[in-house]
Amino acid sequence: MTAGADITISIARIPGTGEDVPLPAYATPGSSGMDLRAVVTEPVELLPGTTVMLPCGFMIAIPVGFEGQVRPRSGLAARHGVGILNAPGTIDSDYRGEVKVLLTNFGRDPFVIRRGDRIAQLVIAPVTRAVWSVSDKLGDTERGQGGFGHTGR
Repeated sequence: MTAGADITISIARIPGTGEDVPLPAYATPGSSGMDLRAVVTEPVELLPGTTVMLPCGFMIAIPVGFEGQVRPRSGLAARHGVGILNAPGTIDSDYRGEVKVLLTNFGRDPFVIRRGDRIAQLVIAPVTRAVWSVSDKLGDTERGQGGFGHTGR
C-alpha cells in the first residue's frame, strides 16, 4: 500500500456499550482524522488540571505497516482548553483492546463530556521501522551537538 491510498480496517463494537454511538467517521471529504466519540454511561465532569480515560466503545485491527494516531480536536482545545495528555496517542497494529482517549482539561473551567460527544480524532498513518547502523562517529552538521533552545528565537 502507498501513502494516501484507502485501506480497509476491521472494527468491532464492544458488546452492550456503544451501539447507539456512531463509529469513527470523517466529518468532511478533506478530513484527515475520523471523529472519536465518548461512550460513557453518564456525564463526566473533567475538572481543571485533571485527566480521564474515556472509552470509545470499539476495537480495531490496524494493518501491519500502519498506526492509529489519537489526536486532540482543535475546537475543544481552542474553546475549552481540553486536549490529550499523551498527544498523539499511538494505537499499534497489534493492539486489540478497546480504543480509549486520555482527555485532559488544561483550561480553567470544568468541562462536561456526555455520551456521543466528539472527544478526539483518529488518523491512520503509515509507519516506517528503523534499523540501527552502529557507528563510532556520526557525520558533522552545522548544529552539531547544540541541544534544547540552541537555535534561539
